[in-house]
Amino acid sequence: MAEKYEVGTIVTGKVTGIQPYGAFVALDENAQGLVHISEITHGYVKDVSEHLKVGDEVKVKILSVDEEAGKIGLSIRATEEAPDRPQTQVKKPAPKKRQAQVKPVSEGNEGFNTLKDKLQEWIEQSQREGLIKK
Repeated sequence: MAEKYEVGTIVTGKVTGIQPYGAFVALDENAQGLVHISEITHGYVKDVSEHLKVGDEVKVKILSVDEEAGKIGLSIRATEEAPDRPQTQVKKPAPKKRQAQVKPVSEGNEGFNTLKDKLQEWIEQSQREGLIKK
């Protein structure tokens, strides 16, 4: 199999089967490969059968040949020119980062207090409001 089909070669084959994960393509009487759903066309493919039918002749590029497993990986997408991206899909530049403004901690009630510091204050406050009975 490896002698006949080399990675990077573009050949014509016939679709012999459709599965949810891709399409099987016969390259000749003895060799068959799989076009994974992600390699069918540029863009998102929800349903393989919307793009291919059994019996269709397709031009495929050989992506991989695993002689031991007898598997050939194929791509229809690699034989087609990529479409221009619409302006809505063009990435916008990332916003510029600003330096954080650090304010000095003043004496008083601003900033964070540890639980240990606040615990005694809460106990005294609860006793004043009659929430804790002695």
